Amino acid sequence: MSVEDSLLYLDGVSVSFDGFKALNNLSLILRPGEMRAIIGPNGAGKTTMMDVITGKTRPDSGTVLFGASTDLTRLDEADIAELGVGRKFQKPTIFEGHTVEDNILLALKQPRGVFDTLFARMSSEITDRIDEILATIRLTHLRKASGDSLSHGQKQWLEIGMLLAQDPKLLLVDEPVAGRTDAETAETARLLREISENHSVVVVEHDMEFVRDLGVKVTVLHEGSVLAEGSIDQVSANERVIEVYLGR
Repeated sequence: MSVEDSLLYLDGVSVSFDGFKALNNLSLILRPGEMRAIIGPNGAGKTTMMDVITGKTRPDSGTVLFGASTDLTRLDEADIAELGVGRKFQKPTIFEGHTVEDNILLALKQPRGVFDTLFARMSSEITDRIDEILATIRLTHLRKASGDSLSHGQKQWLEIGMLLAQDPKLLLVDEPVAGRTDAETAETARLLREISENHSVVVVEHDMEFVRDLGVKVTVLHEGSVLAEGSIDQVSANERVIEVYLGR
């Protein structure tokens, strides 16, 4: 796939920290509407890759393009978020003192201050959008519940909903099923598959059964580079992947 057809294009990206190469000539192409799973051992470069994409870390070398033409290495984190790149960290960050509904309202992409947003009469368009997001993240029945009353898994879903409220073109999701029950894990796979119908999604995860449930192309990172790519069955059968990550 050429750069013109890509939503996200990384080519020859390297990042060093005190002599340690966190990324080593990393190349990755994501097309519009694609969901991709990223796996690999600790220290493989997964978090650094997301830091580069979101503008938190500047690469020492390489190309990072969004929408085929926008050079992300020249933009700061706020500019990149405004372009349509949203990131969900491993530990959920929500407004715990507010209701689920208000969390979504505060996150909605609209040109207003916080107080205007909270106290303005909600238009039917905004109400419909909140209803739609709550249904997607399986929290309609908890719309009036306080954020601090949610389970860990529900907080993760709410944070995904807050990202959706910003209408991103690309979602970067870091370990969305860490600390979840089996039922929540299966439901999260369904949720992300639904989201990927209208957004591009990159999922970093260690849970191989969850990655299998996603049913998408998998990229394996090792020592800052791509070790293997393909379906979950293809990468699971790769001798090098077995050696450095899966074990025998």
